[in-house]
Amino acid sequence: MPKPDEKRSLEVLLASPRGFCAGVDRAIEIVRRALEDHGPPVYVRHEIVHNRHVVETLEAQGAVFVTELDEVPDDGLVVFSAHGVPKRVPAEARRRQLLFADATCPLVSKVHREVERHRREGRVVLLVGHAGHPEVEGTMGQVEAGAVVLIETLEDARAIEPADPQRLAYATQTTLSVADTADIVAVLRERFPAIEGPRNEDICYATTNRQQAVAAIAARADLVLVVGAPNSSNSLRLVEMARRAGCRAELVQHAGEVELRWLDGVRTLGITAGASAPEVLVQKVIADLRERFTVTVENVELTRETVRFRAPPTPRRSAGDGQGARRAEAG
Repeated sequence: MPKPDEKRSLEVLLASPRGFCAGVDRAIEIVRRALEDHGPPVYVRHEIVHNRHVVETLEAQGAVFVTELDEVPDDGLVVFSAHGVPKRVPAEARRRQLLFADATCPLVSKVHREVERHRREGRVVLLVGHAGHPEVEGTMGQVEAGAVVLIETLEDARAIEPADPQRLAYATQTTLSVADTADIVAVLRERFPAIEGPRNEDICYATTNRQQAVAAIAARADLVLVVGAPNSSNSLRLVEMARRAGCRAELVQHAGEVELRWLDGVRTLGITAGASAPEVLVQKVIADLRERFTVTVENVELTRETVRFRAPPTPRRSAGDGQGARRAEAG
């Protein structure tokens, strides 16, 4: 290893806000409380959030991640992920009289209620989002099949031919690119002037804040590293946002994925993290950089987040339930 005086200088621009949002904090807290109150195992349907470090940490504490409820024993406690679930999932849990806790982010739940309201009022909902993402599957699953039509691209927005253009609404996934979504919504509004939109913006505050913060550091950096998961929509959008600003950008899950060749010629490095990436992963990246470079860190804070979501109590069976009653709800 080179001597300290031989190290090359590297300026790190650390985006703020970054990392965990209030919905992720709440979801993880729900699982941790369930483990403390109920004892392991606690079953979790799908990844609680899209981050392997978080999942593996909870697994070490006794969480068991499953794909569907048929993997949960009748006496088990199951937590639904922060992305939300179709209505059939809690319905099945009630049918089986399972204990369950719903860790759906309140901002995703808001979109669910909007979709239900539009459907009650007779509208078809055009949902802007990514096919296969669990949040999209959960939102589409709030109403009957065919009542929500997925719009992924500008081309989809230009091509959709609804049966009744006067009875339309739109909603969006909460973790989309703000700019791309605005372009799609503009096309929908131009084509269908009567279309109803959300009462408040569907893209969540954390997604917007992190995209603005990464754009700010990308304008000054030679390279941006985004700490996040390849299946994390909001992390992928941060990479896209940095590249849109004209900066090279790479997604890494942890410090071990940072390739030294990326840093050739880099004097100013931007670092941020997706909303499901813990701060410990960011600090490990910086610690590894300090072993090879003389690092100075500037915290680039655009806004300070104060949003907090309360975690509900862990569901329990009452003393008089016996074996016949197996349902309690939280959240």
